[in-house]
Amino acid sequence: MPRSRRLALVGALCLPVLAGAFLVQDQATTASARLFDQVVYYGSERYVDSVPANQLYEKAAKGLVAQLNDPYSELLSPKEVTAFTRNTGGRYAGVGMQIEDHNGQIVVARVFPGSPAEGGGVQEGDVILFVDTASTRGWKLQQVSNTLLGTPGTKVKVRFGRPGITEPIPLEFTRATIRIPAVPYTLAFEGGIGYIPLQQFNETSAPEVTKAIRELQAQGAKSFILDLRRNPGGYLEQSLDIANLFLAKGSEILTVRGRQNEVQRSVADQAPLVPSAPVVVLVDQFSASASEIVAGALQDHDRALVVGNTTFGKGLVQSVMPLDGGYALKMTTAKWYTPSGRSIQKDRKVGPDGQFAAEEPDSVVESDSARRARPVFRSDAGRVVFGGGGITPDLPVRPDTFTTAEQALVRAIAPKSQEIYVKLYDFAFAQKGKVQRDFTVTPEWREQIFQAILGSGAKVDRAQLEAGRTYVDRLIENRVARTLFGDAEAKRRDLDDDAALRKAVDLLRKGRSQTDLFAMAKAAPTAAR
Repeated sequence: MPRSRRLALVGALCLPVLAGAFLVQDQATTASARLFDQVVYYGSERYVDSVPANQLYEKAAKGLVAQLNDPYSELLSPKEVTAFTRNTGGRYAGVGMQIEDHNGQIVVARVFPGSPAEGGGVQEGDVILFVDTASTRGWKLQQVSNTLLGTPGTKVKVRFGRPGITEPIPLEFTRATIRIPAVPYTLAFEGGIGYIPLQQFNETSAPEVTKAIRELQAQGAKSFILDLRRNPGGYLEQSLDIANLFLAKGSEILTVRGRQNEVQRSVADQAPLVPSAPVVVLVDQFSASASEIVAGALQDHDRALVVGNTTFGKGLVQSVMPLDGGYALKMTTAKWYTPSGRSIQKDRKVGPDGQFAAEEPDSVVESDSARRARPVFRSDAGRVVFGGGGITPDLPVRPDTFTTAEQALVRAIAPKSQEIYVKLYDFAFAQKGKVQRDFTVTPEWREQIFQAILGSGAKVDRAQLEAGRTYVDRLIENRVARTLFGDAEAKRRDLDDDAALRKAVDLLRKGRSQTDLFAMAKAAPTAAR
């Protein structure tokens, strides 16, 4: 029998079996759909408390997504869609305050420059007591945030509490479009080193990084530090554009592989803005997603030395699909791979609610044994890079830690941190016009803050304060520098307490090329890492 005839016959013999399989599958699907409808019916008609059918369907849909056991997939309500768009877009309409929940009190953690809040004199540490006529007592953080947000041009009244002032402070704001910068500032270190802190990948991240590079180049920068620490990621397209700023045209940045094994390959399609200058990328355990895409591409192409701690390990891609009624489904639809072919996805335990289960915290610096257990890949130049479990830095750096005495002081003053924070802000503001950029913390300054801490009611004594005086000095120095001279000056002064940044600056002052940086990192003693 000819071969073609034999194959056709085998195929024909398989048809009834396959048809039977499809029939069984269709019957199972129909039965499951009928089961779902029955449960919804009885939930709507017979449950002890009345639950509208539309709410049951929404709860069922959320439950379905939760049962995927994927913390990155979720059904977004219309309000959640608005919040998601705001958080990833870098713009929103409000009064310009970053707020936090401090033991049930909603506290202003940051006032954005040029915002209605800044114009109204809001201070960091102020407590939000009322929004319009409603007390915020018992409110969740998101509820307060949603109430403050609104249409540009509309008004909102807020009453604030401030330690040391007995009466609430009433203010009225006109809401405006607030822009949250992805690059809040830049810094030029001696030796022609430009520092760029990238805090998120929003819709303007690539243009902001481009602007930062050009400004630093105009100031004489010949090497760069791109700080991706604590950057949770964001827009995929922005990560591609930022990687392209450093990679030669045609260089692969990543590949994305979906369920049907379809492959999307992204490459640098523009000439780089920084084609050869030495680059260090700083990462930590909170650098995730888009941050890992940039760090991984630059590492694989030997275009940057990665310094710090092993990253979060999120090698998945989510798609947001609009649904009827203003809902949206954010769902994991693919995995991404670095140019060398590695996935950096870290497997984590997921709880019954679909969220990450509690786990023992990993060591900040990955152990040698854990690193050796991961799959090995090679960069363009043959350097070893690791897959699985995040981006492993080329040069691990242990962060500076508090002394035992400083840790004890931090714990003791934590319950009164908001009041102490305000006292620090007031103290720093009072120095305006009295100090220069080269100021130093004096014993008199320290004594004033000691008295403020003792007067706050914190369970701390004089001996503890003296033992932790270095920590108190750092608090004072940072607050005065930031309040009077901005974030850049505060960061410059933070260099002595930032081990990874200190190492990056030291390497760039000594190395003249990217090759020099790799050689110095390889020669660094293990104990110093």
